[in-house]
Amino acid sequence: MNQGFIRLDHIEIFVLDEADRMLDMGFIHDIKKILTKLPAKKQSLFFSATMAPEIKKLAENILVNPSKVEVAPVSSAAETVNQSVYYVEKSNKKGLLIHLLNDSAIPEALIFTRTKHGADRISKDLTKAGITAEAIHGNKSQNARQRALENFKLKKIRVLVATDIAARGIDIEKLSHVINYELPNEPETYVHRIGRTGRAGANGIAIAFCDTEERAYLRAINKLIAKEIPIIKEHPFDGPGIEVPKSTNGGQSTGAKQNQSGGVRQNGRPSGGAKPKWFGRKKSTGNNRQSNNNNSTKGVR
Repeated sequence: MNQGFIRLDHIEIFVLDEADRMLDMGFIHDIKKILTKLPAKKQSLFFSATMAPEIKKLAENILVNPSKVEVAPVSSAAETVNQSVYYVEKSNKKGLLIHLLNDSAIPEALIFTRTKHGADRISKDLTKAGITAEAIHGNKSQNARQRALENFKLKKIRVLVATDIAARGIDIEKLSHVINYELPNEPETYVHRIGRTGRAGANGIAIAFCDTEERAYLRAINKLIAKEIPIIKEHPFDGPGIEVPKSTNGGQSTGAKQNQSGGVRQNGRPSGGAKPKWFGRKKSTGNNRQSNNNNSTKGVR
């Protein structure tokens, strides 16, 4: 539009996809500029899994007598997803992640972080540990993101590390595992993340790491999904500094526990396998988100 290649004064339908993330991605000023170039008579539609208050306010300025269509509440997590959480100190998360991925029963994993830097760091750490991985986030070019996603789908890499914004709309057929390396500060985001697996009736596994600073995030998630995520206890990186709360509301805590990929661990170690090298590492003990009368707002998963 700025370069004179396109005109918007004849547009009949204006669509915003992933509308709830437009503010986070910094597109709000672009949207407002585009709106000034659109005809007054048009049909506008918003598609999103959630609708943040800021976006609702924006919608009020754009739409006229909008209708709202909701397919499912954001708090609903698919029953086909087996969820669990590990309490672990922040400094031990990398060791626990590599330990879990050393289990060959985890064929692939989509790992979520809160920051772009964190995604890059985890990808590099896994590569050094001999686990093929790539990162996608907002600082990557579109071609780089598409290439990484394609490599993951073709199983050229085993792990894809992503931030929430980069992962919006990702659809990976029969994805077996989602790992929340860092819990999101918005509980609804957790539901979106684990929704990448267990799709179309298939079973999936969602694993979360929770450090001391993330306890409040976990409580908010449990409240949103109206159940307590089962706790995996006595893993190699639980450490004396980790205080695991007692299970409530029917949540399941496991000692000699079932491995997330199906095998059974005794005292946190893979059954039938040699002791991983990470067991020799000293454990830390520190405190360690139509016409003017025929506009629509849709909250569609």
